[in-house]
Amino acid sequence: MMIYTIGQWVCQLFFTMFIRVEVKGKENIPEEGPVLLCSNHISNFDPPLIGTFLKRKIRFMAKEELFHNKLLGFLLSSLGAFPVKRGAGDRQAIRKGLDVLKKGEMLCLFPEGTRSKTGKLGKPLSGSGFFALRSEAVIVPVVIIGPYKLFRKVTIIYGKPIHFEKYRKERVSTKEATDIIMTNIQSLLERHQEENDELI
Repeated sequence: MMIYTIGQWVCQLFFTMFIRVEVKGKENIPEEGPVLLCSNHISNFDPPLIGTFLKRKIRFMAKEELFHNKLLGFLLSSLGAFPVKRGAGDRQAIRKGLDVLKKGEMLCLFPEGTRSKTGKLGKPLSGSGFFALRSEAVIVPVVIIGPYKLFRKVTIIYGKPIHFEKYRKERVSTKEATDIIMTNIQSLLERHQEENDELI
């Protein structure tokens, strides 16, 4: 936990000095219990930005290749990340993600699975819907509006929680659950993008 706290401090220093970060909606993050953060993805800076300004520790899935380097793998693990084999239906990573939520922790996913070069949402993978249905987590949509450029403004918005109980009772499909999450991300993006259009 100490390494995570130090990492937060270093990232906060970096973002404060070199990027004009505006944070909105931190009050929408539940103080306890399982939370699934689902965010758009525009940069490799997204994971540290999402976790830097929150009190609660966030766990992330990171591509397995990053863990091949022992030092980097140790650092990522210390910061709460765990490996996933992309495009392979990694059962071990799925079990790990569900275990994180079962323990009442926070897990962050990027439903698109890869970065968007245009700032627009891409086609999602089914992971976010799967975790939303198979856990008791509250889902919080997250939007990042960039770009990440020196002394330019980046806005991160944590949206209002989506309570998935009724969708679980209705036994909606994984695709339907994913679409619900993406619709909320898109709505949040459109609502806040207008004031940041000059930065896109």
